[in-house]
Amino acid sequence: MRILNQSLKPRSSQHRMPKLLLAAALLLLPTSQAFARSSNDHVSVGNNITISESETAADIACVFCTVTIHGDVKGDIAVLFGSVTLDSGHTISGDVAMFGGDATLAEDAHIGGDVAIMAGDLNLAPTASVHGDRVVFPGRFWLLIPFAPLLILAGIIWLIVYLVRRNRYQFPVYPNGRRA
Repeated sequence: MRILNQSLKPRSSQHRMPKLLLAAALLLLPTSQAFARSSNDHVSVGNNITISESETAADIACVFCTVTIHGDVKGDIAVLFGSVTLDSGHTISGDVAMFGGDATLAEDAHIGGDVAIMAGDLNLAPTASVHGDRVVFPGRFWLLIPFAPLLILAGIIWLIVYLVRRNRYQFPVYPNGRRA
């Protein structure tokens, strides 16, 4: 009877979990390339992106960097804390979305989609054009919006610490009181 009860015991999940994770990773590994839209997509964190004169890029995503376009872009551009410069005579077919940076378009440069810039400026040459909608919130004050909840939380924590310390401190009592 004792042997029968031990064989019916469920296996520990600690022993099965690594095997299941390994099996899932092996199954998902070949499918990761299927999600890449184009070999001309550019993604960068902290490194500048430059599209050469003869190059045609697809989508571009960049954080803490500058995108300099000497060629054409057939997709969208998303930039966080960086800038976009488009040389004369070239186009961006898609949309441009930026937070914390400026977009500069030289002579005869064109953006086929919409432009949305928060905490930055859109600098257009007289013959440059944007065919879609333009939404620009100039000024660097908008950079505080994502950090506002953190600032409020830091203020609440400071207030709690201040109140706890104030109530814990015992002011000394002098004998005979104060003399004037």
